Amino acid sequence: MKLLHTADWHLGKTLKGQNLIEDQKIILDQILEIAKDVDAILICGDIYDRAVPPVDAVELFNETLTKLAEKNLPTLIIAGNHDSATRLNFGNKIFERQNIFIAAKISDKPNVVLEDNFGEIYFSMIPFVDSEKIPAIISSARAKIPNGKRSVALAHVFLTGGIESESERKFVGGAENVSADIFSDYNYVALGHLHSPQKFYSGSPLKYSFDEANHKKSVTIVDIDGAGNVKTEKINLKPLHDVIVVEGKFNELIRRPKTEDYAQIILTDDVYIYETELLRNSFPNFLEVKRKNHLKSYDDNPTNNFRKEDSISEQFAKFFESVTTEPLNNDELAAFEEILKEIEREDRE
Repeated sequence: MKLLHTADWHLGKTLKGQNLIEDQKIILDQILEIAKDVDAILICGDIYDRAVPPVDAVELFNETLTKLAEKNLPTLIIAGNHDSATRLNFGNKIFERQNIFIAAKISDKPNVVLEDNFGEIYFSMIPFVDSEKIPAIISSARAKIPNGKRSVALAHVFLTGGIESESERKFVGGAENVSADIFSDYNYVALGHLHSPQKFYSGSPLKYSFDEANHKKSVTIVDIDGAGNVKTEKINLKPLHDVIVVEGKFNELIRRPKTEDYAQIILTDDVYIYETELLRNSFPNFLEVKRKNHLKSYDDNPTNNFRKEDSISEQFAKFFESVTTEPLNNDELAAFEEILKEIEREDRE
């Protein structure tokens, strides 16, 4: 049996205020195209980015489910920690008639059974739950799987040793650090939650934070033979807009070839650059500008060390240090005082 493993769609998510719904439409179309060559699709949680998703996110998921129903492709869906179990569960009994199985709550469906030319494969569907409950849930699900049958677990968990990303919502309480050993009786384990593609995780289909800029986003194709042996393959996805981090000096960056990617720009100039909107000539979709050097914006970080009795030179020296984090040296102070005298002479004339 050939499976497509995906997770963490996060429909309705934004990146630094940028609506990503069009990007998500494009990437889901790619996933559906890849799914033409598989026997079932596994969607392992965080369908939505929040418990009350925006209308366009619900509409996109509805369109996707409709296309899957038209294909009559067995589709197994579990809830993640971002999803509302009640909302995701809506219509689940009706969907089953179209081979779409949704487990948003533990009590919904411990196992789904699919068949290929070699017999049955049992799929344990484990939506997001506190980690302390998972061993008992797996034990209960496995008790319903006949000995010798091939099996797959779907879960939304954080395995000990997993590689995290900024865009993942950190679990609270006891819902972390699940040992991979508890899934050892399954032929394949399809997990959601971690956005970086890695063992057991397909990762998210899009980059949802700038620390994911170097990720290669993909879905996982899983091939299970009659003996339960598993082969996996990553199929890369091509986004409408990539997410990139660009570093350099302002005058160099504004001359770069134009790109439509979502960019985080890190300026390395030794002076504070205020005309950052000019960067849109090269990066029309930049979402954030950071400054790597030690200089600070005086407007953003005003000093409160000035005293009324300070001379103009003393005030300037404090201003200089507040912006550069370095004291004014004697040569710089002499140059400033010479300029100040020139201004005073001009004022008298």
